[in-house]
Amino acid sequence: MRIKQLKFIAAAVGLLFITGCGRDNKAADLDIVGSMELKYAEQFSVDYCENGCSIVSIADDRFLIVPENASVPDDATGMTVIKQPVENIYVAASSAMDLFDGIGKLDEVAMTSTAANCWSIPNIREAVDSGEIEFIGKYSSPDYEYLLSENCGLAVESTMIYHTPEVKEQLEALGIPVIVERSSYETHPLGRMEWIKLYGLLTGDAEASERMFDEKTKAFEELSVPEIPDNERKTVAFFYVTSNGYVNIRKPADYVAKMIELAGGRYIFTADDLNIDDNALSTMNIQTETFYDIARDADILIYNSTIDGELDSIEQLIGKCGVIADFKAVRSGDVWCTGQNMFQQTTGAADMICDLNAIFTDTADTSELAFLHKLE
Repeated sequence: MRIKQLKFIAAAVGLLFITGCGRDNKAADLDIVGSMELKYAEQFSVDYCENGCSIVSIADDRFLIVPENASVPDDATGMTVIKQPVENIYVAASSAMDLFDGIGKLDEVAMTSTAANCWSIPNIREAVDSGEIEFIGKYSSPDYEYLLSENCGLAVESTMIYHTPEVKEQLEALGIPVIVERSSYETHPLGRMEWIKLYGLLTGDAEASERMFDEKTKAFEELSVPEIPDNERKTVAFFYVTSNGYVNIRKPADYVAKMIELAGGRYIFTADDLNIDDNALSTMNIQTETFYDIARDADILIYNSTIDGELDSIEQLIGKCGVIADFKAVRSGDVWCTGQNMFQQTTGAADMICDLNAIFTDTADTSELAFLHKLE
C-alpha cells in the first residue's frame, strides 16, 4: 500500500474513530452506578455506568468501553471509545501478554512487538513462532499496514511508547484505540497482576479475570509473615552482572524490593546508599566496588537470570564477578537464581512472594518452588 493511500485511510478511519465509531442512536447519559473493586492496583480505575458502559481511567487517559450492539453515548467527549467485542489485539507491552493468557483470551491477541525467541513463557513463544500471534516489528516501528489489514481493535502499549510518541499518534490516526498500561508503576507487586481485571473487562470476561486473580492471590493472602523488625530480617541482594561489568540492581522502591519485604526479608540496597530518590522505581547499574561495599554481608543473594540466562552453580556466578567469592551468602551457600520467566509471567507475582518466604524461613522444597532454584 502506498504511503499516500495509507495516510488517506488513516484520516478517514481516524475521523470515524474520533466521532464515536459511527453512532447508532442517542444513548442514556453516563450515570455512574458502581466501580470495580481493586485490592492492590492504583494505576487504573473502572467506573460502571447505568447504560452498561464502563469508564476506564489510566493516568490522564479515559476510555469508554461500549458493550456489543450498544450505542455510543452522546456525552463520550474527551474519551477514547472502545467498542466490544475487542478483537485482533496488538500487545506491545510484554507484561500484559501473560494476563491475556491467564484468562484464556490469548486467541484474541493477533499481534505482538516481541519476537518468538524473546519469550520465556512456552505457550506464548509457540504461538508467536507458529504465526498464531504475528510479530510485526518492534514497538517503535510496527507494521501499520498489517495492523490495518487485520482490523486491529486495540493496541496495548507499555510506557516505552512515550519515547516514540509519533507511533501512538499514528495508531490513533488509523482508528486504533491505544491503552498505555502502567502496571510497572504499581507499588504493590500484586497490583501489577490485578491489571488482569482490566483485560477481562475489555475482552468481555470480567468474571473469569476476577476468579483467576482470587485464585492466584489466595496463597499469598494465606501466607503468615510475622512482624519482624528490620534488624532481624534476612538481608537480600537481587541483581545480575551486565555484559560490560556493571551490577544491575532493582531500586529500593521497585516492586521486586517490595516482594522481598512482603515475604519477610529486607532488601539490602537503600536510597541513601545509592544516593537516589526514595520513590525511584525500576533498575540501575552500579559499580562492582559499590556492590561489594553494600552487599558483601547480605544473608541471601538472588541472581536475576532474565537477561543473560539461568545459572546452575556458584562457580558460574563467581566467573561473572570475582569479588562475589568473598560474600557472606556464598560462604554459607545461600545463593539462588530466578527462572527466566519471572518478569514475563505477570500472573506469578503471588507465587514469587511465596517462593521468597520459603527461602527466607528455610522451609523451601526446591522441587516445589515456581521461580527460584538454589545454586550448587
